[in-house]
Amino acid sequence: MEATEAAGKLLLESINSSFKVSNKEGINNLVTEIDHASEKLIIDTIKRNFPDHFILSEEVGEIKMDSPYKWIIDPIDGTVNFANGIPICCTSIGVEYERKMILGAVYNPFLKELFFAERKMGATLNGKKIRVSDKTEVSKSCLVTGFPYTYLDMPNGPLEVFSSLIRRGIPVRRLGSAAIDLCWVAAGRFDGFYEHKLSAWDSAAGFLLVEEAGGKVTDFEGNYYSPYQPHLLATNGKIHEEMLDWVNGRIS
Repeated sequence: MEATEAAGKLLLESINSSFKVSNKEGINNLVTEIDHASEKLIIDTIKRNFPDHFILSEEVGEIKMDSPYKWIIDPIDGTVNFANGIPICCTSIGVEYERKMILGAVYNPFLKELFFAERKMGATLNGKKIRVSDKTEVSKSCLVTGFPYTYLDMPNGPLEVFSSLIRRGIPVRRLGSAAIDLCWVAAGRFDGFYEHKLSAWDSAAGFLLVEEAGGKVTDFEGNYYSPYQPHLLATNGKIHEEMLDWVNGRIS
């Protein structure tokens, strides 16, 4: 919590200021100097308190240690939003123990929303318990998705699934931050979230939040979700099987 809130304060102070922006692989896959500053702040906090823990972070990669604990960090999830002054971005930190996610924290300082989950202890927003929605049909749901910076030319790719849903009049939003998408599923604001290409730091904290709020998270085959593979489907659980049909092109 200390690292998440400290990084969030940095984001709050830095948005709409002057900072350097560079490009990673894929057009508009941005990284700012605030990403690096936030990451350093978080890693320094972890090292000060847990010097022997493994760390995986978006910008520096792996800091390998012989430890059953692994911290998975996204210093700014939603960097394009942040770089353009759009306050839909956050800091996301997940903690694994023996390859099982046990803690997740996501903080959007602009909305003053701190999401937190501990395995088998539930999920909270600013200290209050949250639950997923109770919608039972995709046709009556509000969904959210994201698109990769490098388009995936594949059957039932991001645009194909998106097109199928919106042609049926189903609302599908695109916020630009997978961590926030997952938190908003956990809080019942969205009924489902799917994305074709995510990295571990995008989803590590958020998928635990969805599970602890009573939802379901799998890959596109319906298998138990691992943040180390790219496909994610997170729902309130009640529309999950139907959403698997949508993302696999069995409904169009």
